[in-house]
Amino acid sequence: MQSPAAELSRRLAENAEAVCRHYLSNGRRQGHYWIVGDVQNTPGRSMYVRLSGPANGSGAAGKWTDAQSGLHGDLLDIIRESCGLHEFTDVAEEARRFLSLPPPEPSLPAVARLQTPVPVGSFEAARRLFAMGSPICGTPAESYLLSRRISLFNPVPNLRFHPTCYYRCENGGPALRLPAMLAAITDLDGHQTATHRTWLRPDGTDKADVETPRRAMGALLGHGVRFGSVDDVLVAGEGIETVLSVHSALPAMATLAGLSAAHLAAIQFPEGLRRLYVLRDRDPAGAAARDTLCSRAEDAGIEALTLTPRLGDFNDDLRRYGVAALQDRLRLHLHPEDAARFLAVRGRTGR
Repeated sequence: MQSPAAELSRRLAENAEAVCRHYLSNGRRQGHYWIVGDVQNTPGRSMYVRLSGPANGSGAAGKWTDAQSGLHGDLLDIIRESCGLHEFTDVAEEARRFLSLPPPEPSLPAVARLQTPVPVGSFEAARRLFAMGSPICGTPAESYLLSRRISLFNPVPNLRFHPTCYYRCENGGPALRLPAMLAAITDLDGHQTATHRTWLRPDGTDKADVETPRRAMGALLGHGVRFGSVDDVLVAGEGIETVLSVHSALPAMATLAGLSAAHLAAIQFPEGLRRLYVLRDRDPAGAAARDTLCSRAEDAGIEALTLTPRLGDFNDDLRRYGVAALQDRLRLHLHPEDAARFLAVRGRTGR
């Protein structure tokens, strides 16, 4: 008698091409194989999946090999990696959903699968999740930003969209599959250390109606979500929406989101930075983060200036008053040299 895992693998293999088209949508069929970049659905030709073959053995349908990494497995592994899952019970649940099978009785046991498992919440898990995302243009992630009056006129490689990012309730219960905006958290050298998730409503009109719609995984301390390249001036704030609001008004100025007051206070300073603008949220945590960060900057010989919104944060200001008014307010508080440098021409953002 086959184990539950083997039975699921057999059923998936009988529908190997359908599985590949769904979970490895960036690949294509070539003869008896499905060709794609890797098991995280990256475009490319390094990984190949057998679409036909015997019921068992290394040449069976559903077996795959990544020529670049040396990894190999079956279609259950593809579901796990492409969906960013870690527990086999979640993999089995997703496989059964795809195959339209009823829940098992009793529950399936957990088993180890790939030769290179990664810990939940680790850097590698965060990197793999971000790699599965797609550009945000035309997605609910872009709709979400537009609903907050944030317009992006340049490519934003540190933001991606995932249509079915798993959300696990903190008090237990089944995992939800929700659309999410993904943000890459990077160090000073541009290496990704973590991924931030903002779960969204299906139409992108707001954050998802869950208890904690924002979470991060990986190594955050000292790092952040970066927009633009730092030269000698940097704007730093807490939330992605807050920082993007100022970035919409100052698109030529580099900005960084620390993602929380505590993490904002601990960001690392790029070499050559001579002036730092700290975006303060109007709450006690925001004030404390500003004081700590400004003190650290001054100790490092960096001029630190505070930018304070009229309302709770700069996204509140943007939504209430518009981008032209936000630019005018920022002009009053920027160093004259920076005002001339970054706001000399209002351009598209000032219409």
